[in-house]
Amino acid sequence: MNLDKAGYPKRLAYLMLSLVLYSIGIMIVVNANIGAAPWDVFHLGLTKNTGIPFGMVSILVGILLFFFVKWMGESIGLGSILNMLVIGILLDIIGYFDLLPHPTSFPIQVLYSLLGLVIISLATAFYIATGFGAGPRDSAMVGLHRLTGKSIGLCRGAVEVTATLLGYLLGGPVGVGTLLCAFATGPIMEVIFRLLRFDPKDIVHETITETMANLSKVRI
Repeated sequence: MNLDKAGYPKRLAYLMLSLVLYSIGIMIVVNANIGAAPWDVFHLGLTKNTGIPFGMVSILVGILLFFFVKWMGESIGLGSILNMLVIGILLDIIGYFDLLPHPTSFPIQVLYSLLGLVIISLATAFYIATGFGAGPRDSAMVGLHRLTGKSIGLCRGAVEVTATLLGYLLGGPVGVGTLLCAFATGPIMEVIFRLLRFDPKDIVHETITETMANLSKVRI
């Protein structure tokens, strides 16, 4: 399932589908109410202390991370920008209109949170496969990996632990769901990628400059 060589209409359609799915997956985990994912613990903690909506906080944090990413010399693609903007906007729409259920039984909450992780993993595969670049948080982890020479797993762990601790101090929701996100996301993603016969290492990502240049050549 490599889409980076497909036509732009198909790639853009898959990119937008992935961002919608990603937003739904995030809100499912949040609505399970047993602890959010590491970055969302931080975002929700900021929301609690500032009153700024969850999705808007996600966008603002993404913008700050882009400055960090550019400082480290990492490329930014069209997907990087749309990831930040579209997901943030959709999170606030889903939350404002309360479009997803809020389970209250603990076993159902756990299953609901796992469902969210499955949807996020599926969205991640579609998102990476389009070849439009990584989101600000993933780009920051890759940049840190290049800057320090440490393993990508160690860099990801360090960043997410830091985000979780800061979020916890701000009053963000840490719980069983946070542990599920930390330890179950990797295995779930691996299974999804195998089922889709998808290897992210095979994808060649475009910078936003390359995408704009190529789009200007597309005849309508």
